[in-house]
Amino acid sequence: MTEMMHDWGLTTTIGWQNEDAHGRSISSEKRSQMHRLRKWQNRIRTQDAKERNLQHALGEIDRMASGLGVPDATREMASVIYRRALSEDLLRGRSIESVATAALYAACRQENIPRSLSELAPVSRVDRKEVARTYRYISKELGLKIEPADPKQYVPRFASKLDVSPEVQQKAKEVIDVSTEAGLLSGKSPTGFAAAAIYAASLLCDEKVTQRTAADAANVTEVTIRNRYQEQIEAMGIQM
Repeated sequence: MTEMMHDWGLTTTIGWQNEDAHGRSISSEKRSQMHRLRKWQNRIRTQDAKERNLQHALGEIDRMASGLGVPDATREMASVIYRRALSEDLLRGRSIESVATAALYAACRQENIPRSLSELAPVSRVDRKEVARTYRYISKELGLKIEPADPKQYVPRFASKLDVSPEVQQKAKEVIDVSTEAGLLSGKSPTGFAAAAIYAASLLCDEKVTQRTAADAANVTEVTIRNRYQEQIEAMGIQM
């Protein structure tokens, strides 16, 4: 059984190969018969609007998760969240795509998979603001317990994009720890915070990373990198 299929994968599936059990091609008459059987099988699997809704949404979740490289466990979690939203009638006035994207984002947050709303936007069929609104709504209505995102989760991925040394990665985590303890993370984007920490660490370790490349890696603006960087080095008591 799998939550990622609307019928949990329990129904019969008729294959599309026009061959018999021995691998021999079947006759044209049998092909026509099998085509009709497949057509009716697909109709039977989705008997009402709710099942068609679920089938479409779970397909969207799987498509987006594939684009983001999200593991199967997180896809299953997203499917469970969407099923709950559907059963509690939370889709009223909202598109299937926005709730599916919000469910996937919520699952990533619950499973500690570092994926930001900015990263979901390119693979989603709805804009970032709509996903953010829907995410806040379903999180509240379903009572999802989601911890604030940790910027350190984003460091390895951004560091890989920027091709920096392990020394820079370690220093970036130190910068994040110190600035977080100083209360600078509250209300800030964890992706911009992490990218700025890598930029600061690269300067401290004498490696060349520009504000532009750091911003591109995290899909934020250079202004964000510059502002977070200034706050972080001040928190560490460093004059650059």
